[in-house]
Amino acid sequence: MTPPRPYRLAGDPEQSIPLLTPDEERQMHEADLPETLPVLTLRNTVLYPGVVLPITVGRDATLKLVKDAYAGERLVGVVAQKRAEVENPGPDDLYRMGTAATILKLIKMPDGSVSIVIQGQRRIEVEEYTQLDPYLEARVRAVEEPETDGDDPAELDARIRSVKELAVQIVNLSPNLPSEAAYAIQNIESPGFLVHFIASNLQIDVAKKQELLETRPLLDRSQLVLDHLEQEIRVLEISEEIRSKVKTDVDQQQREFFLRQQLKAIQDELGEAEGSSREADELRDKMDERLPDLPDDVVETLEKELTKLARTNPASPEYGVVRNYAETILDLPWDHTSEDTLDLARAEKVLDEDHYGLDDVKKRILEYLAVLKLKGDMKAPILAFYGPPGVGKTSLGKSIARALGREFHRISLGGVRDEAEIRGHRRTYIGALPGRIVQGLRKAGTSNPVFMLDEVDKLGTDFRGDPSSALLEVLDPEQNDTFNDHYLELDYDLSRVLFIATANYLDSIPAPLRDRMEIIEINGYTPSEKLAIARRYLVPRQLEQNGLREDQFTITEDALLLLIEGYTRESGVRQLERTIGSVVRGVAKTVAVGDAERGDVAADDVPGFLGARKHFNDAAERTEVPGVATGLAWTPVGGDILFVEASVSRGSGRMTLTGKLGDVMRESAQAASSWVRAHADELGIPADAFRYWDLHVHVPAGAIPKDGPSAGVAMTAALASIYTRRCVRHDLAMTGEITLRGLVLPVGGIKEKVLAARRAGLSCVVLPEKNRKDVEEIKDEAVEGLEVHYVKRITEALDVLLEPDPVEDPAELFTVPDAEKRLTAPPAPGAPVVVANGGVEEPAPPGVR
Repeated sequence: MTPPRPYRLAGDPEQSIPLLTPDEERQMHEADLPETLPVLTLRNTVLYPGVVLPITVGRDATLKLVKDAYAGERLVGVVAQKRAEVENPGPDDLYRMGTAATILKLIKMPDGSVSIVIQGQRRIEVEEYTQLDPYLEARVRAVEEPETDGDDPAELDARIRSVKELAVQIVNLSPNLPSEAAYAIQNIESPGFLVHFIASNLQIDVAKKQELLETRPLLDRSQLVLDHLEQEIRVLEISEEIRSKVKTDVDQQQREFFLRQQLKAIQDELGEAEGSSREADELRDKMDERLPDLPDDVVETLEKELTKLARTNPASPEYGVVRNYAETILDLPWDHTSEDTLDLARAEKVLDEDHYGLDDVKKRILEYLAVLKLKGDMKAPILAFYGPPGVGKTSLGKSIARALGREFHRISLGGVRDEAEIRGHRRTYIGALPGRIVQGLRKAGTSNPVFMLDEVDKLGTDFRGDPSSALLEVLDPEQNDTFNDHYLELDYDLSRVLFIATANYLDSIPAPLRDRMEIIEINGYTPSEKLAIARRYLVPRQLEQNGLREDQFTITEDALLLLIEGYTRESGVRQLERTIGSVVRGVAKTVAVGDAERGDVAADDVPGFLGARKHFNDAAERTEVPGVATGLAWTPVGGDILFVEASVSRGSGRMTLTGKLGDVMRESAQAASSWVRAHADELGIPADAFRYWDLHVHVPAGAIPKDGPSAGVAMTAALASIYTRRCVRHDLAMTGEITLRGLVLPVGGIKEKVLAARRAGLSCVVLPEKNRKDVEEIKDEAVEGLEVHYVKRITEALDVLLEPDPVEDPAELFTVPDAEKRLTAPPAPGAPVVVANGGVEEPAPPGVR
């Protein structure tokens, strides 16, 4: 048989496509085959009739087969392997149908290997393998090609035309195929050879190629090829889109690179911006590393700033501004968060380890964390711990951060008066900085830290703005996800930050800001709680800070109680810790100088370290005479007792108020005076006592401002005592507001006041009836041994407050002889005078005496 004529590709004489005519194909199919053929196995491909295929021979058995066949008739059977990884395939590893082929050329390579070029002749089917060694040999039979006359000629022609069109389209889309291949495909006349040639070059696996070989009707074979071509077209179109996009991106990057190189060369010639370009490149590399964490608007802003930085002379003032701005943006943890450990059992354990008592506060914190675990977001009120100093507000925030596994950052707001401290400065100002919120995020390194806004009640306001108003956006869960710092001028999401505020006063916090926070009140500690805290936390901490081991120091319980009651009077434990530290340092000194190896401190030893006792229970001494009542007061540092003293002297019925009293407290004194005057007959007070005797009311500690209505009951008790000459009980304290009708109204700070009475050694307190619920919230051990009387009216209170027997008869004391009355000029009706606070005379309201 004459070999087919080749179509040679332009520019490469070695690449050629043999083009079979229908007659040549028919002669090839009708050629006789030997009954037995040596079997050449192929990996990863299938040989089709008429197709020329180059093969590199590597196996020893295959090499012997090729040499024997090439020396003989040059005809072999070619069969594909089912699995390419099989090194020495046997009959079970091969397909049954293959192709008889002629070895056209044998080429010996310089490395000793052999390459052959074979051309398929006709399809064969292996009936039986007759030889396995040294190479496979089998008895084969030719597979008869079905006549195409049974197929619809028009349909076959349409299929072939579609195959050619798709094949040409693939050649045009494939960058690795020469354009002459499309022309060659158009010139193939034989439908069968066209299908085989295209099937041989399809990018499909061996199983699908074998399926094509085994499909007998040419119409079906052409349909399979058409399906594969359509799939290949889709893949090539997608690949072309990807290549085009990549090429566009690469072209843009190359353009920017060349422009930067040119700009750098120009700057080098001018002697400028060598350092700026290097720093800009370093910042750009840092930006590339953080690209997954940076929002799109941040990346866009950074690109502009880094481009500006690269063009700016390092000697220019603007250079430092741009560089600092870019570094600040890159240092912020935009989308970097720490993983929360929302284990409520662990959180409860951490809170109990770090704090003794505060059960209600811990319960609320655990509820807060439970909601956070269920919801998964921070859309909840901001927590605000409110209470006296030293009760553990700041340390509670640290414990919450430790329980959650978050970073903790404290921002002290005490004395802050500039709004820019919160929102930052505009970059147009020299030395501009971001606000404390952004700086805190930068230091924390995560976007979900625990922020402690300490002393939020001590924010100030002046011409530089109102920082508390700037906090409104920060602490509003509905809008802080787009917090805009003046320095950054970029929106930052603060909704993942857990904000906790602390305060000693609530009145000084603006109402809109207070409305955004959930107030959790932390009251003072009882003596028993202080004792436990000192044992568990304060003493070990002071030993560590002062260099003593646990076996070098002991202190008895009586000594600690003496420190609590005799040297400190506070709601918290801060002063108590300092006092313990003084004792520990005293022991440390004796150990350091070698006077002793350890120190055992008992109650009798405390004055040697701290001096004389500072606080005494002197309520009994001060209430020995009529006119002195023990009141209860609330202060920012906890509860305390105060004394209301009243005295009378011959005069014209005027009342003097001293002790640096506020307006509300002065009005309480006037209300108490009015009630006592109105009920003089019931109390047994002579009328002359109000007309010919002056009244002086004084509240000691005159340098300390005092105000509020809660001393109304104490004022009334002091006045009733001085006029009735009945002493106020020395073991009793009182609080409550009074009205002109004698009602006792509820007041605040009950727990602090009750604990203050307990610290002062009193055994009884008189409280308004409506404050009963506040006492029920106090632990039983805190009020153990303390008698509590609840009253609705002042008459009920006086029955408890005043001793039953007077010191002297008020009728005899306040009686004025008629002769003396005539010499005394009483004040004109309706014009009494009230002398208050340093003797400044002010006209009293009409009718008050």
